Amino acid sequence: MVNLVSAQRPLLHGLMKMAGVKPYTLEIETGTVMNFWVPLETLKTPKKGQNPEPPAKPSKPVVVLIHGFAAEGIVTWQFQVGALTKKYSVYVPDLLFFGGSITDKTDRSPDFQAECLATGLRKLGVERCILVGFSYGGMVAFKMAERHPDLVQAVVASGSVVAMTDTINETMLKSMGFSSSSELLLPTSVKGMKALLSVAAHKKLWFPDRLHKDFLEVMFNNRKERGELLEALLICNKDATVPHFPQMIHLLWGEFDRIFDMAIAQSMKEQLGENASFQVIKKAGHLVHLERPCVYNRYLKRFLASFHADKTTENTQK
Repeated sequence: MVNLVSAQRPLLHGLMKMAGVKPYTLEIETGTVMNFWVPLETLKTPKKGQNPEPPAKPSKPVVVLIHGFAAEGIVTWQFQVGALTKKYSVYVPDLLFFGGSITDKTDRSPDFQAECLATGLRKLGVERCILVGFSYGGMVAFKMAERHPDLVQAVVASGSVVAMTDTINETMLKSMGFSSSSELLLPTSVKGMKALLSVAAHKKLWFPDRLHKDFLEVMFNNRKERGELLEALLICNKDATVPHFPQMIHLLWGEFDRIFDMAIAQSMKEQLGENASFQVIKKAGHLVHLERPCVYNRYLKRFLASFHADKTTENTQK
């Protein structure tokens, strides 16, 4: 029987190419390969018999969209790519053990994900960028911003935290009735898939059981490694510190996010200090970018335009 999720992939990929991005596989280091969706204008079609040239440097301001834990990059950001490519060079990576990205290294920390992503972007000719991270992708974005301030200009985070402490993890799981992060984020059955969707979305979404089953088969591979990624996220409360980020941090949040609620977002904004801003999107949950994509895109583009306008003014005054 045809897997419905696999069957729609060619259509989604075709739409993404029409929007202006194309997949590109990149070796980060020996044994580590990452898949990126990169701007079409950075890729040249090789002449017959010649090897493809490395991607060219982007010609527009760069936005990097970093996915969460339940799906690969282009599935997560399918409603954002086309809204951004006119004014921005958009890059959509698949983090390690998602999509076509893989490594033989044993490091499962968000630090390692951030380092591989930074290396990949530099190899693609990216010199400065704004990171947009959702959930797990936001945690990777914060790590990358901390470790590579020369590369990261700003961060937009939705449904995420700077660090997953014991207290945040325990409070989150208890409030939703799950015993572990793996039980929540690595479902093994249609019932588990429905439970994840019910807490991630504010609106009640109905899909046939077969679609849940097909999504499980396609999107939840590399289960052992992803379980290790979840374990590597956790840090002790006593080891948790909020770095001083020189970049602007914009928190773009669903009003009814049950995984990382508004109280967590407000507290994080206060801890991040004067460089942080906070925008609530009403009638949306954790999956804010999928539930209310038009509103999400409007606020995201408003932040991006404001950021670049401020930078232009600063450069003019120098």
